[in-house]
Amino acid sequence: MAKLPEMYLPGELRERLAQGHPWVYRNHVPPDVRLAAGTWVRLRCGGWSGYGLWDAEGPIAVRVYAERRVPDMSLLRVRVRAAWDLRAQLREAGCTAYRWLFGEGDGLPGITADRYGDYVVLQTYSQGAASLASIIAQALRETDPSLQGILMRDRPDDDANHDPAADRMPGMDRRLSVVWGQAPPREVVVVEHGLRFQADLRAGQKTGLFLDQRENRRMIERLSDGQRVLNCFAYTGAFSLYALRGGAHEAVSVDIGKGLAAAAVANIALNKLDGTRHTFVTEDCFTLLARYAKEGRLFDLVILDPPSFAKSRQNRYAALRAYAKLNALGIRCVAPGGLLATASCTSQVGPEAFREAVAAGAAQAERRVQIIHEAGQPLDHPVPAGFPEGRYLKFLVGRVLDVV
Repeated sequence: MAKLPEMYLPGELRERLAQGHPWVYRNHVPPDVRLAAGTWVRLRCGGWSGYGLWDAEGPIAVRVYAERRVPDMSLLRVRVRAAWDLRAQLREAGCTAYRWLFGEGDGLPGITADRYGDYVVLQTYSQGAASLASIIAQALRETDPSLQGILMRDRPDDDANHDPAADRMPGMDRRLSVVWGQAPPREVVVVEHGLRFQADLRAGQKTGLFLDQRENRRMIERLSDGQRVLNCFAYTGAFSLYALRGGAHEAVSVDIGKGLAAAAVANIALNKLDGTRHTFVTEDCFTLLARYAKEGRLFDLVILDPPSFAKSRQNRYAALRAYAKLNALGIRCVAPGGLLATASCTSQVGPEAFREAVAAGAAQAERRVQIIHEAGQPLDHPVPAGFPEGRYLKFLVGRVLDVV
């Protein structure tokens, strides 16, 4: 192999890089570097050294893949296999939909792969990472010969600014192409903790099932027996299905998206759940919550799982205000002593800031929230300890109390 280009980085980055942070921003690299996207570079920073993949555009200039050796096919194959092994307990539990590769969390920055039955949807978030797509696809096939097809989802236009939660945002549907094997049927039925869901790999935003909320949906099931449940930003109703299976007296799903009501009804029928206990309301969640609060309509459990309110740090304060407003509206719809289950999926708002936003919302509603459960991402969305940006999902359940 030819000698790799070397890049010397500012000394203040050494501690962060030594702790495993996988990103080097463009303002930290020499301004005169001119390399093709996808070029491997040797990084040096004080006594630390590593190997990364160069991107010619965007704020993230280098994604770090290794410290001790030059990345090659064998290393990438080992990373894919290690990610597969980490998800073993999901497969053993009968889950046929999960995130097989979670980019930086699995040592493959800028690359994700989602498993749906016998198909994998592969996506890259930078030009550099895109150069590895064919190698990763080959490693996926070698690791699991039972695969029927591997699909590639087009990169977003703003891929260089990728937020780890960006693929949970509305409007992110992108064209799929088959890179190996056969095209999937229009609807792939997957299983999650015994519930069956229709997944539209070709057109659906995240196929109708947000994989990162899997374990939080199980929590909702445990809390729903005999309860009146309001599920806001329901999409195709996954939280509502768990609530119904958990014995909810009533489940109301709310989302403004077209066609989602039919998808939710189809999922309920697929699982032979009692559809008479479920209602889907196609409406803006902020508007509906305000109306329900004004009418005095209350629920025992209110679920808030909105899309990301911030794609960049510049949107952070607006996002915090939006979270406070949304939680205030939701809390006003919780019956005395009832529960609020609320989530945030932006990495721009950390766990502490999210708790503060929920507290601010409770204050606006003249109530208090007593947190009884808090969670982040499941095991198929791992986060390096030295990469706080990777922990984007926050989920908490709190009891809503009156101010005394």
